[in-house]
Amino acid sequence: MLSILNERKSLIFKMRNSLFLILLCLLAGSCGQGTKKEVNLMDSTDTDASEKLSPISPDTQAMKKFTRVEIITDMGRLEVALFDCTPKHRDNFIKLVKSGYYNGTLFHRIIADFMVQGGDPDSKGAPRNKPLGSGGPGYKIPAEITDTLYHYRGALAAAREDDGVNPSRASSGSQFYIVQGSKWDKAKWVDVLKQSAFELFQSNPENLSYQMRFESYQRKKDEAGMAQLRGEVETEVGKISDSMYNAIPGRVKQMYGTWGGSPFLDKNYTVFGFLVSGYDVLEKLNKVETLGDKAGNRPVADVKIISARVMN
Repeated sequence: MLSILNERKSLIFKMRNSLFLILLCLLAGSCGQGTKKEVNLMDSTDTDASEKLSPISPDTQAMKKFTRVEIITDMGRLEVALFDCTPKHRDNFIKLVKSGYYNGTLFHRIIADFMVQGGDPDSKGAPRNKPLGSGGPGYKIPAEITDTLYHYRGALAAAREDDGVNPSRASSGSQFYIVQGSKWDKAKWVDVLKQSAFELFQSNPENLSYQMRFESYQRKKDEAGMAQLRGEVETEVGKISDSMYNAIPGRVKQMYGTWGGSPFLDKNYTVFGFLVSGYDVLEKLNKVETLGDKAGNRPVADVKIISARVMN
């Protein structure tokens, strides 16, 4: 089954179509240049941000800058904009949409407060007991993972097989997901970073003494020594996770904190677009009942993509 890393939890926030396309234009010039420049999907986190930009007409050049795709589902309409800085994924998605490839397919995998996944051709008319998530057009797309595009809420990204069988992180030829995610405060960031921090701590040869002490205390059944060692390791790992958190660009932390998303997916999967409108539909999809992990998180009642078309 084509995989996406596991989940986190939610948020509700809406903005106008014209605002989203103007904001998308803010990142158009930087996302494909291979720089460390941060992507600004929002120019402000002020509550009146939409009021500042909403007078801009929907038919301005900014609205025309991105290739937009309309996806009609039986739960409502979604509109996505495709990034020019991921041309292989953009062109492939356009080709499949124009061919009618997605028409009749299902959102076959939905994980609450994480993401909704579709694009498996085997899902067309699939019976309830049929495993889904392995289908595709017979080819993969080379990864276009950049350090300037993030898994903010609404990110459109490509599903792929696990690193074990797909070390190049090539994308599925057709399967995609849209991020729901959740808001991230410092405590949540640090909690997730602790695992990576512990692995770094463990792999550092300078920390071999901790392992030796652990084995010694274990042999002697020295509970007091073990407790002291645990405290020391926790302190050192905490320093590493704090350092990792501080290294995250401020703008990125701000976006995940106010807008939400799934940052643990960053730099692991190709983000190639963003949801422009239909956040109410994304919310409804996020809340559908599923059959659970053992059934690939397939919705109890099928959620169908009725049609998809390129808008411009």
